[in-house]
Amino acid sequence: MKSMPLERMVKLAAKNLSQYKLRAGLTMLGIIFGVCSVVAMLSVGEGANQEIQEKIQRMGSNNILIKSVKVPKKEEGSSGRHGPQVAAYGLKYTDAEQFSQFVPSLEASTPMKVLRYDIQFRERRLQTDVVATVPWFLRVQRHRLVRGRFLTHSDMDSGSPVCVIGSRLARLLFAGYDPIGQTLAISGDVYSVVGVVGDIAQGELPASGELWLTGENQKVYIPLSTYQQKHGDLFMQWTEGGSVFEQIELHELILTIDRQENVPYAVVAVRRILQKNHEQEDYSIVVPLELIRQARETRRLFNIVLGSIAAISLIVGGIGIMNIMLATVSERTREIGIRRALGARRRDIVQQFLMETLILSLSGGVIGLVFGALIPLGISAFAHVRTVLTFPAFAIAFAVSVSVSVVFGIYPARRAALMDPIEALRHE
Repeated sequence: MKSMPLERMVKLAAKNLSQYKLRAGLTMLGIIFGVCSVVAMLSVGEGANQEIQEKIQRMGSNNILIKSVKVPKKEEGSSGRHGPQVAAYGLKYTDAEQFSQFVPSLEASTPMKVLRYDIQFRERRLQTDVVATVPWFLRVQRHRLVRGRFLTHSDMDSGSPVCVIGSRLARLLFAGYDPIGQTLAISGDVYSVVGVVGDIAQGELPASGELWLTGENQKVYIPLSTYQQKHGDLFMQWTEGGSVFEQIELHELILTIDRQENVPYAVVAVRRILQKNHEQEDYSIVVPLELIRQARETRRLFNIVLGSIAAISLIVGGIGIMNIMLATVSERTREIGIRRALGARRRDIVQQFLMETLILSLSGGVIGLVFGALIPLGISAFAHVRTVLTFPAFAIAFAVSVSVSVVFGIYPARRAALMDPIEALRHE
């Protein structure tokens, strides 16, 4: 007896499933939810990973970021001294000089002072970070110049009272005015705006009356030499116990290395210099290249965890298919006996029940892929969370769903094929 043509086998399987529409639909739900969860979870994970990668890349994979960190001092008891105290900590100018001399493959050293000040234009006042830095800061940080110019070497040499502002800050502070050429007050000192730097991160304004600006490129940039002439390295910090004077020569320092492969060697040299120059660890070192590698490893583990969790729902769906198919075999025992008596082989019975299982899994998989694509889009639209749909997520989810369904469908199909035709015909 020849095998049943594939087309007829598909039609017969579809006809058998149509007799139990509700049962078939409920069976498909397990596959639908499984495929949908795999695609959605992997899309959310990929979106989070790409967002993290982009933020790290903005720091520059060839850069080494060093920041001053205040280390709490141990209480030494009452010394009998009164009046303001000076806390000196953090990076020093000598650190920057030694980095330039002893760090291999160093391309640029970008020092910064970062302080929060009140700034004012006419009647509009708000608070933001003021960054005192050098002309090559724009190139090192890869910020985009929107209008005007950035700080120049001439500004540094003469200590000019000029500044560059972020474009979002320009919209908030200079609404209705062209910021180029305008003057703004920074803690009482007057600066002339010479340029606007483009936004990298957009933030929402709080509902409160005072404006607090957060995120990169929503700041004010002034020449480092100008700030040193006006304020020096000593500033007042208010605490619960009163005012404390703090002395920090440099808040941040960005070292740019010529090639990525030289970054690890440069980091070793930087650590040695800092350990030699500082009695306590009043600094932190961030290496974006190391963060990128860690993010890639974290992404791999994250995808494995998400995929495993979602795969559990697929296995549950496969178990549901096996349960339903076993019930179907039991109900169709007499039909199986008749087919065997008419000459159907065991292989034909196995193929028939596997075809029904395959139709259930393929249909559920396709519907699951559709919902798996719609859910991440909905998350992005309503929750403002970045999601990324990738072909591997669709391929893995669909392939696993079909494989699981077929694997769980083999046992019911073999059980049907191994029935004794005589006993099957006697079944009521």
